[in-house]
Amino acid sequence: MNIDPTSLRRRATPPIVALTMIFATFGALAADTKPATIKAAVAAAYERYRGLQEGKNADYIPALAKVDPSIYGIALVTPDGRLYTAGDVTTEVSIQSISKVFTLAKVIEERGADAVLANVGVDATGQPFNSIVAIEQHKGTQMNPLVNPGAIATTSMVRGATYDEIWNSILGYYGEFAGRSLSVDQDVYASEAATNQRNQAIAQLMYAYGHIKDNPAQATDLYTKQCAVSVNAKDLAIMAGTLANGGTNPVTKKRVMRPDDVPEVLAVMATAGLYDDSGQWLYATGLPAKSGVGGGLIAVSPGKFGIAVISPPLDAAGNSVRAQKAIADVSNALGGNPYAANPH
Repeated sequence: MNIDPTSLRRRATPPIVALTMIFATFGALAADTKPATIKAAVAAAYERYRGLQEGKNADYIPALAKVDPSIYGIALVTPDGRLYTAGDVTTEVSIQSISKVFTLAKVIEERGADAVLANVGVDATGQPFNSIVAIEQHKGTQMNPLVNPGAIATTSMVRGATYDEIWNSILGYYGEFAGRSLSVDQDVYASEAATNQRNQAIAQLMYAYGHIKDNPAQATDLYTKQCAVSVNAKDLAIMAGTLANGGTNPVTKKRVMRPDDVPEVLAVMATAGLYDDSGQWLYATGLPAKSGVGGGLIAVSPGKFGIAVISPPLDAAGNSVRAQKAIADVSNALGGNPYAANPH
């Protein structure tokens, strides 16, 4: 059955009203969770997996192979701006594919959710994140913004008259989510730019099918640079916490996104955020999430918390081993699964 998602979105209840009701409900539940309980859950997850030796650093980008695999930190932010941490939350790594979430958010803010839906789609591809076969299957129409073809096309949709204007807009927007100015790890950027021939080919193919309107080389370079932005676990937690808080940064109190644009971002995170294991992750936790091959992983429990873990060793699907386990434990301890409901 073919369904037009634009005919279904927000039909039953006005978006602001619906989202306010949801966040109010979850917020009330979160208020019942004492800070000591949250602190204990974060500390327990950190200690449980601190000695874990599974996984290995990504090595297809040479600079990532050199990152210290012992980096391990957990940060959680609640909608009232409280921050809970354990381990190393100050060492920075490159954001990598987690950046796709926030570029998607920017394009939705600038052009509306339907523009993304019409250009790249939102369905999971069923193929690897950098698949060219997936583009050919549907002429680029079923690429979601969290796999490389859709992500590069989404980056090409950011408004701006020049390269610098577009880039400064992207970097500044990431900083609003993180609550501080961010910068690029130049070594990682140079390493990725020297090895991104496949992404260059993907961009050319998306250009051939009309999903990148102009200058695919520029789109690829901007995408490569956004993946090299440096973040720590605290930054990522605040970024996730902004989504959990309906688009308002819980620390700076600045509204970064319209509340009624947040659900679309979370939906794509839920269906495509952890590469080939997205379904398994959602089945196990219910949390919209996004991983990056730099070792970061963010997850969102709407109205309750945003959480991030950085630990570079990855599993075969490209997701941090420690991060998945730690976030699942913390969420289980705090009742973070948004699909779980107590019967009346």
